[in-house]
Amino acid sequence: MLRVVSLNLNGIRSASVKGFFDWLACCDADIVCVQELKAQAADLGSAMLAPPEWHGRFHFAAKKGYSGVAIYSRARPTRVVEGTGIPEFDREGRALRADFGRLSVVSLYLPSGSSSPERQQAKFRFMEAFAPRLKELAREGREVLLCGDWNIAHREIDLRNWRANRKNSGFLPEERAWLSRVFDEFGWVDVFRRLDPRPGQYTWWSNRGQAWAKNVGWRIDYHIATPGLAARARRAEIYKERRFSDHAPLTIDYAWPVRRRAAPLTHRKDDLR
Repeated sequence: MLRVVSLNLNGIRSASVKGFFDWLACCDADIVCVQELKAQAADLGSAMLAPPEWHGRFHFAAKKGYSGVAIYSRARPTRVVEGTGIPEFDREGRALRADFGRLSVVSLYLPSGSSSPERQQAKFRFMEAFAPRLKELAREGREVLLCGDWNIAHREIDLRNWRANRKNSGFLPEERAWLSRVFDEFGWVDVFRRLDPRPGQYTWWSNRGQAWAKNVGWRIDYHIATPGLAARARRAEIYKERRFSDHAPLTIDYAWPVRRRAAPLTHRKDDLR
C-alpha cells in the first residue's frame, strides 16, 4: 500500500518548531507533498532538506519568505521537474513533479486571491494558463497524482459557512466552475470525496475566532488523480491530533506497489509535461 500525504505548512520553519519533522519520522508515509515553505534553501538545515530516510526535492520561490513547494519521498524519484512552464508563477515556486516508475506525483500550490483584487486576478491567470497543462497531464498515459492546496472549495459541502462566502475568494462561482471542469471535462478525480462523502471534513481553518475548535473550516487541500490511480484509493484521513499549520495533513492510501530503493535521478527546471 502506497501512503501519500499532502500538507500546506504555512512556513516550513514554523511547522518544524511545532513538531512536523518528528511526525514525519513516524507517520509511515511513502511520499509527503508540502506547500508554502516560506523559505529558501539557505534557510534550511540538513534535517529539513534531507530528513533521515527521506529524499527531499524542492522548488523555492524567487521571493524570500514566500510560497515554495517540496516533495519528501522514501524512494529516490527517477525524474524531478520544477515548475509548470508558466514563467510568472514558476518564479513563485508553485509546482514540483517527481516520477516514480509509472507514477508521477506533483506538489501543487495554487495562488490565493484573498489578499487583494490584484492577487485574485493573478489566481484567475494561473487557472487559465494551467488548464491546458492539466489536459496534457491527463493524456500523458501515466498515473498522476496532484497533491496540494488548490485554494478553492469545490462544493457547498466543502466549507462550513458557504452562504456567507459566495462572493469571497476560494468559493467564487468562477473558481468552482473551473474546478468542475477539471473533474468533469478534463477527467481528473477528487480522490478524497470519492472515498468520503461526509460533510464537516475540512483541511483549513482560519486563525480568527474559534474556527478550529468549532470546526468552521474549508476543504481546499486535495489529492486529485487520474482515474486509474483514483480507483486504487483505499483509505483517507484528515489528521487533526496535532497542529503543525493552519492546514491539516491529508493522507490517502493507494493499492500501488511501494518501492523504497534508490534509483537514478534526472532533474529538470522546465514544466510539468
